[in-house]
Amino acid sequence: MSSRDKILAAVKQHQPGAAVLPSLQGLSGNMPGTLEAYRKVLELLGGQLFEIKDEGEIPALLAQHYPDLQRIIRVPDLSGGAWANEAPHLLEDVDMAIVEGQWGVAENGAIWLTEEELQVRVLPFISQHLAIILRKERILATMHEAYEKIGAPQTGFGVFIAGPSKTADIEQSLVLGAHGAKSLSVFII
Repeated sequence: MSSRDKILAAVKQHQPGAAVLPSLQGLSGNMPGTLEAYRKVLELLGGQLFEIKDEGEIPALLAQHYPDLQRIIRVPDLSGGAWANEAPHLLEDVDMAIVEGQWGVAENGAIWLTEEELQVRVLPFISQHLAIILRKERILATMHEAYEKIGAPQTGFGVFIAGPSKTADIEQSLVLGAHGAKSLSVFII
């Protein structure tokens, strides 16, 4: 057994036991968990929302709003192919990544994603543009509600993504895509 394996085995052996999450009763506030509330916040963050009836509408919308896209990845690949988890460096030239979100949060425009949807953790951060498909009934009012829905982590990685990546730390000018996708499109079914 290598030193690495010994260390990982020791860490795994000494994990704390599962604990019941605290109650969030009374903390939800008055934000509505509606599509319009979600849209308002997402658009304030610089994202765009498209209401669609099915995923078949996505290619035409992408062609209209992102005419210069060269490489688009849909995870999971609905054509029957599987993403090669073993070779994430192949993502270096992805123009648009399309993934499914678990929960949307109206109060901050965030969407919860896990490695189950992403398959490769770096995908939403390395692609030039990000599109997330979210079911309308999966929009929650607040982070407190999302916290209750998510519960104890079921996967090794999860992230809330809200809007395109941006920072104003660099010489007081706004930079898009500083540490993630330059744009976020949310397709609501």
